Amino acid sequence: MHQETTLSIRPACQSDAADLAKLIDIAGEGIPRWLWSQSCENGENPLDIGAARARRTEGGFSFRNGLFAVRDGRPVGMVLSYPIDTAPSGDINELPAPIAPFVELEALSVGTWYVNALAVFAGSRSEGAGTALMQSAEDRAAAAGYPSMSIQVYSQNTRAMQLYRRLGYTEFARARVREHPCQPYYDEDVVLLTKRAA
Repeated sequence: MHQETTLSIRPACQSDAADLAKLIDIAGEGIPRWLWSQSCENGENPLDIGAARARRTEGGFSFRNGLFAVRDGRPVGMVLSYPIDTAPSGDINELPAPIAPFVELEALSVGTWYVNALAVFAGSRSEGAGTALMQSAEDRAAAAGYPSMSIQVYSQNTRAMQLYRRLGYTEFARARVREHPCQPYYDEDVVLLTKRAA
């Protein structure tokens, strides 16, 4: 007889860095791996570059901002979230084209608790992990005193859009995709969705 196991949410730790890098790459539709590949030398693996960055204690892409969904003792998904208190500085046109629309929309997210990435491994989807992780991110926002949530998603990622809308997120703004160098080669918009925190 199959016994359903309980899903739990826990903070990420440095030893989760490899899984964090894999899940960030899934959430970013391959663009993180593409960006990390620009820093590879002497046959380095892009995911190793990502894992090294995930181990950092500072910055948005740090294990300290991550939560993992765990079932049967193994991570099945993660959410990376943190507050945005200031707008990004610098010229957007000098950034790599794939991330430019995200930074453009990030400037409109000041004062919100920003969900940078949400991802669940393929074999564990449609089992409630994504919803539980989003709720946990909202709990973090409320505990930190942030009244609003924000998240970005490709307009053509219909499954993710459906999830966020079901959770009460509504469209706030859009920015045109400038380049998507990885399959499925999205070519429409990046959408900024927001929600009042509970």
